Amino acid sequence: MDQFDRMLAKYQPMALSLFRFITGLLLFQFGVAKILKFPVIPDGNAYAFLNKVQLMSLSGAAGAIELILGALLLLGLFTRPVAFILAGEMAFAYFMGHAPRNFFPLINGGTLAIAFCFACLYLSTAGGGPISLDAMMRKKS
Repeated sequence: MDQFDRMLAKYQPMALSLFRFITGLLLFQFGVAKILKFPVIPDGNAYAFLNKVQLMSLSGAAGAIELILGALLLLGLFTRPVAFILAGEMAFAYFMGHAPRNFFPLINGGTLAIAFCFACLYLSTAGGGPISLDAMMRKKS
């Protein structure tokens, strides 16, 4: 097992960059859906409510955060503070929007918010990885 661990460990930095990129992309898509109303989500879909978000509402503010900070996370720019803010936003979304519906995340629809919260919390401690604007800026200085 030690050899297997060593083999996979060499890919850890790249996996971190990929994890950051995908997490940012997924959060960014929620921001685009809430703010720019794209793509149009058909009624009956679990995410159809995203088409009805008003900009000057709590969900609209969340959409703006997801759009802007999701893009920064996607690029790996200011990864640690951005991810920390996004982790807080996801915790807030869970406790304000999901937890009051039911105790169990599977029933209250909050599973994704919890996953994003802890993914961003991890990224706030791990950083953006070697393929990020943060890493490029470090190399220049």
